[in-house]
Amino acid sequence: MLKGRILSFKYAFTGLWTLVRTQPNARIHAIATIVVIVTGVYFQVARDEWLWLAAAIGGVWVSEAFNTALEFLTDLVSPDHHPLAGHAKDVAAGAVLIAALTAIVIAAIIFGPYFLGVIH
Repeated sequence: MLKGRILSFKYAFTGLWTLVRTQPNARIHAIATIVVIVTGVYFQVARDEWLWLAAAIGGVWVSEAFNTALEFLTDLVSPDHHPLAGHAKDVAAGAVLIAALTAIVIAAIIFGPYFLGVIH
């Protein structure tokens, strides 16, 4: 049983590595994640703000992971162009866009006052 749990973590980390290694947008998300964390540490954001930032970061990563998984699976089952395969990929990409835009709004709401404080 313990060996199975350890293997499941190994497979999960392999999947995350595949995500970052194969998807340029995942690398952009990684940079954005680092920037948000460094900015949050710099401004010493409050605990509740960290919760919102963590939820936003997690939402973007989860949506990107599901999008990538759906793209891999779609390419497997539909190697030739098919309109429905294209729609599936487009909708999944749209989900990532929604998550990313939501994360940007959350970051703007949280960091906006901190940046305004620096400007003034």
